[in-house]
Amino acid sequence: MIAANRRTKSQEPPTSGGFSQLRIELEGPEPSIWRRLIVPSDANLQWLHAVIQLSMGWTNSHLHQFLSGDQVISDPTFELDAYEGDAPVLNEANVRLNELVTSPGEVLGYEYDFGDSWNHRIAVEVLSNPEAAVAGKAVCLAGARSCPPEDCGGVDGYVEFVKALKNPKHRDHKTMTEWLGRPFEGEAFSVEETNACLAKLRWPKVTEAAFRRILLDRLGIEE
Repeated sequence: MIAANRRTKSQEPPTSGGFSQLRIELEGPEPSIWRRLIVPSDANLQWLHAVIQLSMGWTNSHLHQFLSGDQVISDPTFELDAYEGDAPVLNEANVRLNELVTSPGEVLGYEYDFGDSWNHRIAVEVLSNPEAAVAGKAVCLAGARSCPPEDCGGVDGYVEFVKALKNPKHRDHKTMTEWLGRPFEGEAFSVEETNACLAKLRWPKVTEAAFRRILLDRLGIEE
């Protein structure tokens, strides 16, 4: 268990500055849904949460948490440790990426929507890659496939959703098409569009209101 006032890997302070190349993969769906990103190594996890949401294509409509070993890191307003006996949950705004991962090959977990349980594997591929990085920004290098629709029922529900959508004769084709209310191209992903969204994210912190505006703008919705 990581104490709130202790380093997670050693007593040595993490190196400031530098960049981390991450591969974020949604666990379960095949073919895989993934993104490759460059982020500042000293990014706090609240900021990284916003990066994950924008790059994967989620809408920040549900709770989330980061997992590092047995330690849970999340937004304290969720009150995930409100019940007696629960382990303390660290405040994601006070934990930096380079306090949790210090070398290539290390992995973090990120869970979004505790009902559908979308689990993401965040793997560190490279540390300090200045050629591809822009100071104070997240940059998407590559990725594959669209994010599943929100509230589609997790991995199993997504598999059935894709089957129904692809087959006009499927008994749920009409229901799923009407439920989604928009075209869905499962193989589509644009690095350019993703980076256009990420470029709007302020460093080193993003307010809830500013994050909401970016999400609405991506969806083409005016407040």
